[in-house]
Amino acid sequence: MDIATLLGLVMGTGVVIAAILVGSDLVIFLNLPGFLIVVGGTFAATLVKFPISKVFVAFKVGMKAAFTVDQNDALSLVEIAISLAKKTRKGGLLALEGVDIDNDFMKKGIQLCVDGLAPEVVRKTLTSEMHQTIRRNEEGSKIFRGIGDAAPAFGMIGTLVGLVQMLANLSDPSSIGPSMAVAMLTTLYGAVIANLIALPIADKLESRVADEENIAALIIDSVLEIQAQTNPNVLGELLQVYLPAHLRDHLGEEGGEG
Repeated sequence: MDIATLLGLVMGTGVVIAAILVGSDLVIFLNLPGFLIVVGGTFAATLVKFPISKVFVAFKVGMKAAFTVDQNDALSLVEIAISLAKKTRKGGLLALEGVDIDNDFMKKGIQLCVDGLAPEVVRKTLTSEMHQTIRRNEEGSKIFRGIGDAAPAFGMIGTLVGLVQMLANLSDPSSIGPSMAVAMLTTLYGAVIANLIALPIADKLESRVADEENIAALIIDSVLEIQAQTNPNVLGELLQVYLPAHLRDHLGEEGGEG
């Protein structure tokens, strides 16, 4: 689980609640009709903007990006690729049959090679899958950004509804203050949903797109070089471009073994 996301949500919610409790009772900030206007209106607007199937996929992708840690580590994948290249140099591609590989994308690529598919077919298949994965994350980012745009707007709509109701009862001056407070709550709800949940998840998905594209490109190059039975040391040199500078020395130590 991504502790940073959980910590951010807890801290953000805690700061808002603490600020409320310092000057008033939390109960006065709870308003079910206003909350329903913001949440229901935002969800409805999202369904108008995007197909319903993509909306639910985006929720799944967004929650996964927000609350799970990406297990794809570039250094470990390069080391796995070098190890597989050594096996291939000794026993050919068939030596990789049944080899345990944790990364499903790399496992699929190696299996395609073992099955005897041509390099251009392997590249096309893996590249297509990479683009599909990236596209899902990009669509998820767009949908959460759309939620982030819609929530404050519906917060303002709820505020306008409350103001109309307040102005309709100006004959009772004692009701103006409480009515105004209730009207403003929807703006608060919209701002919190947008800035604490929707927009941060959209940004995290965008970041995940860049990371996954780098990892996928690394794996595709690894698989094709393994299929070509490239020398493991040469493979390590070729794949260094995918690693941060501070990890390349460590790769040299690992790649030099055996």
